[in-house]
Amino acid sequence: MKFSELSLNDQVLDALDAMRFEECTPIQEQAIPVILEGKDLIAVAQTGTGKTAAYLLPVLNRLSEGNHPEDAINCVVMAPTRELAQQIDQQMEGFSYFMPVSSVAVYGGNDGILFEQQKRGLTLGADVVIATPGRLIAHLSLGYVDLSRVSYFILDEADRMLDMGFYEDIMQIVKYLPKERQTIMFSATMPAKIQQLANSILHDPVEVKLAVSKPAEKIIQAAYICYENQKLGIIRHLFAEQTPERVIIFASSKLKVKEVAKALKQMKLNVGEMHSDLEQAQREEVMYEFKAGKINILVATDIVARGIDIDDIRLVINYDVPHDSEDYVHRIGRTARANNDGVALTFVSEKEQSKFKTIERFLEKDIYKIPVPEELGSAPAYAPHAPEKKKNGGGRHNNRKRDRNRK
Repeated sequence: MKFSELSLNDQVLDALDAMRFEECTPIQEQAIPVILEGKDLIAVAQTGTGKTAAYLLPVLNRLSEGNHPEDAINCVVMAPTRELAQQIDQQMEGFSYFMPVSSVAVYGGNDGILFEQQKRGLTLGADVVIATPGRLIAHLSLGYVDLSRVSYFILDEADRMLDMGFYEDIMQIVKYLPKERQTIMFSATMPAKIQQLANSILHDPVEVKLAVSKPAEKIIQAAYICYENQKLGIIRHLFAEQTPERVIIFASSKLKVKEVAKALKQMKLNVGEMHSDLEQAQREEVMYEFKAGKINILVATDIVARGIDIDDIRLVINYDVPHDSEDYVHRIGRTARANNDGVALTFVSEKEQSKFKTIERFLEKDIYKIPVPEELGSAPAYAPHAPEKKKNGGGRHNNRKRDRNRK
């Protein structure tokens, strides 16, 4: 469907034309009409599907019609990280080029001048405020921000905000908003905690859920079927000759990230780590060093699987098998972007085989299995259904084992 077929006004269409946007993505086609109708929306869509335009365009369309107060904040967009807030702000600038709509991006940093600029935008009543939760609360607590006339409240990457521990912050911001407003929530996944958040802040929302798309064909996918204690040895083997630039290694928990990063540093590799224990400023520093090439391996939890905007990541390693197919697609989707090729390797231990088989079924293909290097000893066979036969027998033993592994 073309944008011109949606009920968007000429100012919005002119901006789209200038940016050479013609065809809607599926999420835009489904979300824009709902938002234009004024209904609350919860949309489940991956990064890279055009979701920013899916909420900015209809909101800008309504703001440009002139039925909103000129000296008030009319729309608040919440984003989990400074990087995403900056990206949304850039898109906002492009889309609003032909419209009398003002915006301000509000995010953390150690710059006092930046804080003052944000304060000025907030007190003058920018139409659209794009903010990270912590920094918006910092401004709210100083008493000069009035959110009582906000018409649109948008949460982008809501699941990531909850992963980063922003639930209380979001609920605190909601208290400053009027009850009569349109609330729009975008999330890449729909776990129970997102459903709970939706129930508490949305009113009779329309749900739009896009099927998870398959990974790009350009990504070379392979796996090592190994024992848990062979995983570090495989990394040592992979990087023995030379360290490829721009590698992300995903691990299932922040504890595992710390362990793997420590082990790689002992191998004299140039490593950074990214997880929710880090402060926002620390995360930004790590991302800056990774983008600048000062760090060439980033060990991370799924907190980084979505929203990293780096085009030349050559290798993604799943140190642990992701929890589900969606997480797998998000993780390996960090590579092979902007016409580059990329490789995605997954380390599959014995207890992870069934989970990996589920991912293969979703992808509708068998992922190539690379033999474990001989110097690491023998490896287990790939028999993903075998563990399921034990279920009736040693259930308690299996649970104990699972609990031990989680700790």
